[in-house]
Amino acid sequence: MTGNIRVVIADDERLVRMGLRVVIDAEPDLDVVGEAADGAEVVPLVRELRPDVVLMDVRMPGIDGIRATEHLVGGMAEPPRILVVTTFEHDDHVYDALRAGAAGFLLKRARAEEMVQAVRLVARGDSLLFPAAVRELALRHAPAAARGAAVPDRGPFGRLTEREAQVLRLMSTGLNNGEIARELVVSQETVKTHVGSVLAKLGARDRTQAVIAAYESGFVLPG
Repeated sequence: MTGNIRVVIADDERLVRMGLRVVIDAEPDLDVVGEAADGAEVVPLVRELRPDVVLMDVRMPGIDGIRATEHLVGGMAEPPRILVVTTFEHDDHVYDALRAGAAGFLLKRARAEEMVQAVRLVARGDSLLFPAAVRELALRHAPAAARGAAVPDRGPFGRLTEREAQVLRLMSTGLNNGEIARELVVSQETVKTHVGSVLAKLGARDRTQAVIAAYESGFVLPG
């Protein structure tokens, strides 16, 4: 990525948008290029401005953050990275937004430094996961059959190599590539290759989608 990270803020509360703008614009490498008060506004705004990241409130009037995420991810050749901004991490709406293609979520009560770090993280193509919250949400939505025993040979998970399966399980705990590399005593480049292979075999857009699939299927179990 070259130049500053371009950000659009979508939230129906003006004070929230103002607060986020102050935090983002205070950073030399981040620029807020637009604001929207609901999902109906954010879709055409994003198409016009082409931001790198959208901070998307999950609950908005008209078109909510879930539908807006679906429109952007499904309707653009190169959609921005979407970071859901929410009050409650265990909200089912958050989970629906992640399934729709959001790269992760951020709590509105997060500290300023956490917010800007999250924007930088998703802008460079990483996912922002809160493993415990994602696990709880995924298991709540998983079929009952996927909650009892591991299913390592089910569907596309059966095509993973032993090392790829290890990498996916470590991804599901929230570890980044560097942390996975240290855990497995391999290079970060090797981990990156394995992650890419995992995503391809599972048909997942990013790490978030792969982790959700792993929990929903029972490939990764709680505990």
